[in-house]
Amino acid sequence: MLRYTIVAALLAVALPSAPSFAVSAKDKMATCKFGADDQKLQGAARNAFMKKCMSNRDEPRGAAAGMPPPGGAPPPPQH
Repeated sequence: MLRYTIVAALLAVALPSAPSFAVSAKDKMATCKFGADDQKLQGAARNAFMKKCMSNRDEPRGAAAGMPPPGGAPPPPQH
């Protein structure tokens, strides 16, 4: 049992520093190209997709359940 605890502690310390969690520009480019190819994009649409995909913005994929959209009207009061 102690052996499993030690292994779990070592993994918890070692995993955050593993280089596999870092996304390199080369890996990101390959992912973006795959997405563009998968959607069969060409020309300006492909260029726009690649530019948006390669940007370093953190885009949320939508509001969490029960959350109003950002910048929208506040929800009606509940009684």
